[in-house]
Amino acid sequence: MDLAKHWRQKGARYRLEGQRHRTTGEVRFPARPAALGDDPATWEPCTLSGKGEIYSFSVLRQAPEGFDQATPYPVALVKLAEGPLVTAQLTDCAEADLAIGRPVEMVTRRLKDTGEDGLLVYGYKFRPVLQ
Repeated sequence: MDLAKHWRQKGARYRLEGQRHRTTGEVRFPARPAALGDDPATWEPCTLSGKGEIYSFSVLRQAPEGFDQATPYPVALVKLAEGPLVTAQLTDCAEADLAIGRPVEMVTRRLKDTGEDGLLVYGYKFRPVLQ
């Protein structure tokens, strides 16, 4: 992994930093540079709450090649309270605990160890909110 790229993505990975449209209030995640023809002042940075609900989910029983992950593990589309849909791994839950509409919250977890360069990559996952 490129250390510079990792550093540039830290806001989205650790704090769910997105952008809010100054006029409409629309929220997008992750933050993007202004598109060609857009006024850069149209979007302002915002930190998302990390609260949401499971919009859809699946349980992966075979990890992709090069992905060091114990299987099975759940992944979900999470609809954030602010509106955007985020794809993320679910953690701290059993398969039987999963349901569409279940409230979840963001947590920071280790995603991978890149090996000899010593870079530990952390990022967001979601876990069910204890009721």
